[in-house]
Amino acid sequence: MSLSIRKKIFITAAVTGSGNSQDKSKFVPRSPKEIANAAIESAEEGAAVVHCHVRDPESGKPSRKLEYYKEVTELIRASNTDVVLNLTTGMGGDITTGPPDKPLPLNNEHTDLVGFSERLQHIKKCLPEICTLDCGTMNFGENNYIMANPTGMLREMANEITKLGVKPEIEVFDTGHLWFAKQLIKENLIDDPILIQLCLGIPWGAPDDINTLMSMVNNLPKNSVFSAFSIAKNEMPYVAAAVLSGGNVRVGLEDNIWMQKGVLATNQKLVRRAVGIIERMGVGIMTPKEVRNELKLKKQSPKL
Repeated sequence: MSLSIRKKIFITAAVTGSGNSQDKSKFVPRSPKEIANAAIESAEEGAAVVHCHVRDPESGKPSRKLEYYKEVTELIRASNTDVVLNLTTGMGGDITTGPPDKPLPLNNEHTDLVGFSERLQHIKKCLPEICTLDCGTMNFGENNYIMANPTGMLREMANEITKLGVKPEIEVFDTGHLWFAKQLIKENLIDDPILIQLCLGIPWGAPDDINTLMSMVNNLPKNSVFSAFSIAKNEMPYVAAAVLSGGNVRVGLEDNIWMQKGVLATNQKLVRRAVGIIERMGVGIMTPKEVRNELKLKKQSPKL
């Protein structure tokens, strides 16, 4: 198989950290202002797309409050970066069961399961150019937590996102998720060009070995544009792997909080390092304008 490296690629910076990483690193942003600043700094280093969640400013815990999303998007749009906005829709699909011998009732403290309309309320109001769509259900991490995205929910979300004029970024955590993405295409629920993010090395989805990566790349739908990433110590090796496989790149504190053992990272430094790897491979870095043109993105005024 010959290499099919793109001449130019785009970098997505996933800036908000993951889960409880705010308690593991002082550089994980918490408040809307901190999240927006992290996105702006990442854009200044070369990220054409910024992927944002929001957190409660006091506790740092993940949140889906509309007011936080409004503040984040307003601050980013008011900056001079013109970066492409990509917001999550993953919140509200969280199930934590009771212990293995008594799974019901659910653990309500750690369960957040709502309808598709509520999961999309910030997308309807903020109208980013891109939002994520986690394309399947999986055992996520340890204990009794399930990332819940039933096919009926995904169909409704895909249809609504497309009607809003927002580009869904299909998040593929395992091979079956890619299969269902093709079903969404078959049912005309998402439009060309198809945007796909291959998420590898996240327990317990697809492992991040090269054979698994290439099996997914070789099964991508036609007319798709993809990125690929892995987490923790494999974040930077996957910058090179994504480029070599013909894809784009994602880095950021959502995927890894370390520059090296014992040295905490910032989003800005992670993007800078990724740019260095990509440029040393002889590949150019796309601007936000170039990304909008390739993906046929729509810049819309928010309904705030």
